[in-house]
Amino acid sequence: MKKIVGVYSAPRPHWVGDGFPVRSLFSYETLGKHLSPFLLLDYAGPAEFTPATRPRGVGQHPHRGFETVTIVYKGEVEHRDSSGGGGLIGPGDVQWMTAGAGIVHEEFHSPAFTRTGGLLEMVQLWVNLPARDKMRPPRYQAIVDRDIPSVELADGAGRVRVIAGEFKGHAGPARTHSLLDVWDVRLHADRRARFSVPQGRTLALVVLRGTVQLNDSQILREAQMAVLDRVGEEFAVEANSDATLLVLSGQPLDEPVVGYGPFVMNTPKQISEAIEDFKSGRFGQVPAGRTS
Repeated sequence: MKKIVGVYSAPRPHWVGDGFPVRSLFSYETLGKHLSPFLLLDYAGPAEFTPATRPRGVGQHPHRGFETVTIVYKGEVEHRDSSGGGGLIGPGDVQWMTAGAGIVHEEFHSPAFTRTGGLLEMVQLWVNLPARDKMRPPRYQAIVDRDIPSVELADGAGRVRVIAGEFKGHAGPARTHSLLDVWDVRLHADRRARFSVPQGRTLALVVLRGTVQLNDSQILREAQMAVLDRVGEEFAVEANSDATLLVLSGQPLDEPVVGYGPFVMNTPKQISEAIEDFKSGRFGQVPAGRTS
């Protein structure tokens, strides 16, 4: 079994804009060296919103040098960006936005969710880009629930939705720039499942809901994350209650990480260039009007 090298609990929530109360399980400033190619994970909600007339969310802001991955469990989120990408994602859907050389985007609750209110629950993951790809043109991937393979686990233990990478011969639809897996896992109470990732991979197990036991030793509860050693391949998870997990594994990039808020590059000079390019308008503009 892979060795557990650390267990981390989410801090108190903070607001991103007025639409996303998030708990940050990790960032490139805290665990960046241990979790490459992953940079940040925000768990938004679960939070109940009352009906409103004005969409809540976060207004226009820039990114460069990495990708944002938004997974929606409850509610609806609408996205628009300066590359022309955009759309609405609901429960089970994913948006995979490659900021690359630079993008400006915004995210708000959908008009329908704004009118009705309800429960919002989602995750946003930041994935680093290799140095060779940091200045690629931006790209937006809208991945709907029906296009994500759902693979049953042995002995009726649950299922794995393969968002990126591969699981038991099933490939996820996300196009990535490095070798990585993003698995959305559901485990049934009192069931156990064994998993395997390639030797040398970064590996993090994030518990969003429920309580599980990892490798017959470590109890993990809601909004907790375990980081496992890169040595070895296998790990086991037993659910003490119905549980929702996110499994993140990836080949480490082993490149310098220099970040300044929404810009993640390899050198301080590149950060200065990103700030200047954004201020000069080279990231483009988000088109006027909403997508729905």
